[in-house]
Amino acid sequence: MNHLQLVLSGLFVGSFYALVALGYSMVYGIIKLLNFAHGDLYMVGAFAGFTVLSVGAGALGGGFVALIVIMIVAMIATGGFGMLLERVAYRPLRSAPRLSVLITAVGASFALEYGIAVAFGPTPEVYPVGVQDGTLHIANAQVTYAQLAMTAIAVVLMAALDTLVRTTRSGRAMRAISQDPKACLLMGVNVDRVISRTFFIGSALAGAAGVMAGAYYGKIDFLMGFVIGLKAFTAAVIGGIGNLRGAVLGAIVLGLLESFGVPTSAASGVTSSRSASSFSS
Repeated sequence: MNHLQLVLSGLFVGSFYALVALGYSMVYGIIKLLNFAHGDLYMVGAFAGFTVLSVGAGALGGGFVALIVIMIVAMIATGGFGMLLERVAYRPLRSAPRLSVLITAVGASFALEYGIAVAFGPTPEVYPVGVQDGTLHIANAQVTYAQLAMTAIAVVLMAALDTLVRTTRSGRAMRAISQDPKACLLMGVNVDRVISRTFFIGSALAGAAGVMAGAYYGKIDFLMGFVIGLKAFTAAVIGGIGNLRGAVLGAIVLGLLESFGVPTSAASGVTSSRSASSFSS
């Protein structure tokens, strides 16, 4: 496989990592919490999309239009899960020792994983919709239209988040709370509401990545969020956790390292035919 092919494969994988890594960085930037359950929200998003597809497969049909509709629904559902997780598990422990919060995050991760296993069963599920194949040749490399479309969707979501954080009133509140939450309280900022909104946005991005992964690779399972959670956390640390643009850069670097370091594995995961049925910066 030539170098251009490895670069394209690394960028595609890195776009998935980036969507999940942004949630890690957002939450850490706001409340200095390492949310180890965040990777499992990626898995919840995949199963939310699977549920929507299973219920309304006939009405939605297939193709990218159906995928975008499913993704929007899954993002809302996963964002709601993230807000519930923050409200139930993390908010009561906001002033507790950090070790207690970390243990709670690990417990929340197990609760999400095995809750989904109980609800859907432990065996992998086949995604009812796939994305159409078709290959674009660039020099001596090739990339599928599905890869291009999903990478474009990821870029649009990341750009929208960057615009929200840097130019909107809500984004200014997030950045202010990351600097001094007590001063924000004195200034009349509803800190709890902003933190909940942060969890919603970060979880929704992870949910979007889960739907795209399910549609592209063709199958999902209740442990699919564990490995990508570790990789996204690594990407966030590489880019400087709490820095949104750094998280994206770290994810791209990690994707490229993975692609060049293990070319056979990267190629099988990205370019080969799919298994199953087919805050401050």
